[in-house]
Amino acid sequence: MDKLAIVGGARLAGEIPVSGAKNAALPILCAALLTDEPLEIENVPRLRDVDTLLALLARMGVAIEREGATLRLQAQRIASPEAPYELVKTMRASILVLGPLMARCREAVVSLPGGCAIGARPVDQHIKGLQALGAEVRVEHGYIHATTPGLRGARLVPDLVTVTGTENLLMAACLAEGTTVIENAAREPEVSDLARCLVAMGADIEGIGTDTLRVRGVRRLHGARYRVMPDRIETGTYLCAAAITGGQVRLTRADPDVLEAVLAKLAEAGCRIETGSDWVALEAPPRLRAVDVRTAPYPGFPTDMQAQFMALDTVAEGSGVIRETIFENRFMHAVELQRLGADIRIDGNTAVVKGVARLDGATVMATDLRASAGLVVAALKAEGETVIERIYHLDRGYEQLEEKLGALGAQVRRIR
Repeated sequence: MDKLAIVGGARLAGEIPVSGAKNAALPILCAALLTDEPLEIENVPRLRDVDTLLALLARMGVAIEREGATLRLQAQRIASPEAPYELVKTMRASILVLGPLMARCREAVVSLPGGCAIGARPVDQHIKGLQALGAEVRVEHGYIHATTPGLRGARLVPDLVTVTGTENLLMAACLAEGTTVIENAAREPEVSDLARCLVAMGADIEGIGTDTLRVRGVRRLHGARYRVMPDRIETGTYLCAAAITGGQVRLTRADPDVLEAVLAKLAEAGCRIETGSDWVALEAPPRLRAVDVRTAPYPGFPTDMQAQFMALDTVAEGSGVIRETIFENRFMHAVELQRLGADIRIDGNTAVVKGVARLDGATVMATDLRASAGLVVAALKAEGETVIERIYHLDRGYEQLEEKLGALGAQVRRIR
């Protein structure tokens, strides 16, 4: 199992491009199941999660061609509307085949998903929504079995905001008869990116970017060419990496408009931020000021940036309070940060982080994707060498991490 060795202390400086968004690319790839015509998707990152989903789609009969960052998918015929456990167990986003399969094939057998162990993420909202659209659903032996004589539009009001739930129901509704209204819909930019791709394929969707989506079902969708949005979490992670090292970086191919909550907190920490239509630049002070963070659904502060900001607070001036409101098990990185010398106290969903003068390198273990990123950020500041184990999590969500950090001056190497 690969490890990452980082020698801290280097001040990051320079310019790197941002990759396409993993959390946008995955549902857009699943949208290929909705049409028998080719869907060309640009700016797709090379990630383990993408490879896993492509293997799943290929098993279903989707023809896949790849040229650089562009993928061409054609589901001319879906041979098997089934997502088996062996391809689903490592990635929660695989549940996103459920909605398209129900719309196109009127049946699906999908394993309950896996992914990062960051807390309960039930799929009951997906199931309730599909039932309201006219599906018969049962869960047996870890599999969702769903059939329908034909989906019909309905008013859907999920009990809670769910990103993958919104995306699944949105795709299902595109081919349902009549009009579907999804209230309490997730407003995350990745949901909007999927919706815009569906519109390019011929879907009739109103309210994109709001918490109410109105979908008028159409008889069929056609092929299209679509470019995936930049990854806002990757953008935020590299900004945090520069900030903790007192660095100065410019990130290109970015979209600062979807990162306002993160940029505001970096400015509060003392960083100078400049933005353009497709770039963001950061210049950090000699020492950061501690900031308080409370995670919330978009447009609030993203839970996927919580670990990186906890890392910033470990060496900042003063104390910061981190409140995690999305997942109940997302402070596992705190114990690993303590191995580096961080002063962190945990009480339920709240962490109090008191800045220390220095961190020291040690061997730590990554527990999930974004926890891994938080450990990388901290390691860049720690004195000496830090070895991060179980970095397969990082490979799920960060394209060319070592190369990009190396281009900014970091001392990073992979131990195979």
